[in-house]
Amino acid sequence: MISFGLFTGKVTGVHNVQSGDFQNGCVQMVELQNEEGALAHFIVSPDTYVLHQEMISVGDIVTGYYDANAPMIMIYPPQYPALVMVKEHAGHHVKVSYFNTALVSEDNRLALNPDSSTRIVTTNGQAFMGELGGNHLVVVYGPSTKSIPARTIPYQIVVLCK
Repeated sequence: MISFGLFTGKVTGVHNVQSGDFQNGCVQMVELQNEEGALAHFIVSPDTYVLHQEMISVGDIVTGYYDANAPMIMIYPPQYPALVMVKEHAGHHVKVSYFNTALVSEDNRLALNPDSSTRIVTTNGQAFMGELGGNHLVVVYGPSTKSIPARTIPYQIVVLCK
């Protein structure tokens, strides 16, 4: 099972990367630097889910999510194959995690209470017709309770289908 790691920072560069798997121009390396000065590089391929298909540019604040259990090359700055990329915006929060059948995140920090206003889709934008629990989800939400886990009515849920 995927265990999502994350890194948030300002985009300092976006560069084309040659890839044997995809044609030229389809893969980019996004360079991020966080507030403490740490660096990370994310490889963004056509397999990467970019929330709302937003263009990522130098100066944006972005969070990259990767599989923390996957083998990685030991270099600095670290280089991660991006599973999900999220451009940060004021007024909404994003949680990328496995959610159990009770719709509680793997780290037990967020519980979902979707209602009729919650948009539930797959990564290609189509309506998701299955059970939400037991899936890896990208959850976009606003206000939440201060309980543990925090409870929220999400604005949008994107199911990362296996």
